[in-house]
Amino acid sequence: MSAHCMLTGAQPGFGNRISHSHRRTSRRFDPNIQTKRYWLPSENRHVRLRLSARAVKTVDTIGVEAAVARIRARGVKV
Repeated sequence: MSAHCMLTGAQPGFGNRISHSHRRTSRRFDPNIQTKRYWLPSENRHVRLRLSARAVKTVDTIGVEAAVARIRARGVKV
């Protein structure tokens, strides 16, 4: 569960590493997950969210209250 975004649900993608000789081995494309701490005024406390870089921009746009509501609607505990 470490490489998952709480807001967007972004998770690792899988594919192949292809060498110069064209041999294929498995690899993982991890999302850019950051841990951010936001002040949640309605609950009068800080919340620590694990967000992708794209989700951090989304929180800046819609606000932390709306973002936490979306996270809770996905069934993730905050």
